[in-house]
This record gives sequence, C-alpha cells and structure tokens, in this order.
Amino acid sequence: MNLETIRQERQAWLEWKDIKPMREALQSLEKISDITFTCKDSISVNALHVSEKQKQKIHECALALRPWRKGPFRICDTFIDTEWQSFIKYNLLEPHFDLEGKIVGDIGCNNGYYLFRMLSQKPKKLIGFDPSALYKTQFDFINHFVKSDIVYELLGVEHLPFYEHKFDTLFCLGVLYHRTDPIATLKALYSALNPNGELILDTFMIDGHDAVALCPNKSYSKIPNVYFIPTISALQNWLERAKFKEIEILEIKQTDLNEQRKTEWIYGESLNNFLDPNNSQLTIEGYPAPKRIYIKAKR
Repeated sequence: MNLETIRQERQAWLEWKDIKPMREALQSLEKISDITFTCKDSISVNALHVSEKQKQKIHECALALRPWRKGPFRICDTFIDTEWQSFIKYNLLEPHFDLEGKIVGDIGCNNGYYLFRMLSQKPKKLIGFDPSALYKTQFDFINHFVKSDIVYELLGVEHLPFYEHKFDTLFCLGVLYHRTDPIATLKALYSALNPNGELILDTFMIDGHDAVALCPNKSYSKIPNVYFIPTISALQNWLERAKFKEIEILEIKQTDLNEQRKTEWIYGESLNNFLDPNNSQLTIEGYPAPKRIYIKAKR
C-alpha cells in the first residue's frame, strides 16, 4: 500500500465544495502573537493583543466549522460548547496512562481534543488519524492558535499496518463499533504497537454473561454504522484473538445527558433524541441504552 498516494488523494478532500469555504475562512484568519494556551477541561487560547474585529472573525470562523462534536474549546472570547463534554472521558482515562517520551497515536481523533490534552504529558510524538475533512479543518483551526507539532493524518485504522511509525501507546476511543470486522481492527491496532505497547480502548458494550454481541438491524441509537456491541466476555475474546494480553477493565459507564447533549454548536439531534422517550434505559430502536467499557491492554 502506497501511503503517499493515499495522502495525496485525501488531501484533495479538503477542496470539496462543502469543505472549501471552511478552509477559506480558516486561511483568512490573521496571525495572533502573545498567545497563552491552557489545557484543562477546556482547551483554551488567550491573547494579550487581539482586536474586537479579530475576535469577531474568530467567532464567525468557528461557527462556519459546525458541527463541533468533541471539546470544549475556548478561543479568546469564543466558547465552543461542543456536543460531547470530552473532558469527562479524558479525565476518567488519564490516571491510567503515562505518555512522557512516547510515540502516541489517536485513532479516530476527531478534531484533536484528546491530542491537545495529551500535550501536557510531554510525549515524544503525537499522531492523530481520522479521514474526516471537516474534523481535519477543525483541528487546523485550533492548531492555528496552539501551534503544536501534532501530526494529523487523513488515514484510518486500516492503514496502521503500513504506517511508517510503530507506537508505544495507541488510543482507539469510540471506533470499534463502527468497524464491520472488530477482530481485524484489533489485529491492526496490535500490529502497530511496539513490544509491550499499550492500547487504550473505549467501545459500546451490553450486559450479559455469554460471549455474544448485539448486531443492530438498521441503526443503534440512531447511528447507522454501528455493527457489533459485545458483552465483556466477547470483547475479551476478541482482544485475545488479536493476541493482546494483560487486559484490564478500567471503567464501565453509561452515557448520560451531561456528557452528550445538544448545543448551538451542532446541527440536528443528540442523545436525548436517541433514547426511548418513555424509558431512558433503551434506545429509540428498543436496544439497551449506550454503555461504554474502557479497557487497557498490552501487546
């Protein structure tokens, strides 16, 4: 597989008719000096010398890049109140990893919120993978101010076995249930790790003692591309078939309306619309409501 050819082809996605106006808005932003960057629950950027006109342009550009899923971000006076309060997941996971001096990858990195949070741990290299031209543009918007050395690849998990780097730590958060072959996906992740490398995994799960998986009909929680939702024992079997070892359950958490909700920074619906209006323990389709399991495993 020629990754350079794929990169060139996907770079052209940034010229799509829906994306090109966003890229032009981004490119019109002026450079701002004297920036301070803080990385807590919200990724925040402030500047000592920024005019009201510049602030307005930043706000307009951020609005043009909707929908914003992962965050939140605060750029000068603009607070991007994203659909997901992603700090809830990150703060849950952070005590379980140490990234200092490591080569780190985030598979399905969206706009890079988690990658920006990881900067504080001083990794050797940070690489995000996501084939979305919109999310790449949102990342470029944030990085216009942060000016980090994060590498953003318009690639997916299927490209990992051919990638030029191996990783000490890989994050795969909210991706596995979107893959039609979860074991092949786990094998790709395994192949991309250095010896004793770690995988931090987050995926949907269902309760049950048997090693089985829910296979939704047309959608799950109104998401069409969800294919397999395993029990814990089924997920452990998948990981073992992919040769992972030292499989550790970090947390099990049901998604609630504090973590995922509709804001003015997205279009359409959110979690409240995806659940049965008469029973919040069920999706609108009648399946168990979204529950996530967080796993750490080693190569």
